[in-house]
Amino acid sequence: AIQKGISFSFFEHIQKLVPLHEDEWAEFLNVSLKTLQRNRKASDFHFKPIHSEKIFELAEVSQLGLQVFDSPEQFRDWLNSPNLALANHLPKNLLQNSYGKELVMDELHRIDHGIFT
Repeated sequence: AIQKGISFSFFEHIQKLVPLHEDEWAEFLNVSLKTLQRNRKASDFHFKPIHSEKIFELAEVSQLGLQVFDSPEQFRDWLNSPNLALANHLPKNLLQNSYGKELVMDELHRIDHGIFT
């Protein structure tokens, strides 16, 4: 799916599960909000593989985050709050690259296991 590029309709399904606003999606995908909105209107649009991979990575983080926290709102709050274990960075800001994504995933796993630093 990543190599072929995911369709916009599939992206919209993932978008409903991931607690990010449309402008945040545009930022993470490194496209303008207008481009993202224009792509929505194209019936046959498929994301490039690099964007598809990023969408799946954010879905993976969100799946774990929604397991760890009691509600999407609590997960969103955690993503947008400075985190001591992550050198006081906002977890959301670390999701810009795969290394940061792994740091966030590791911290979510620690929280899930009751390990708070």
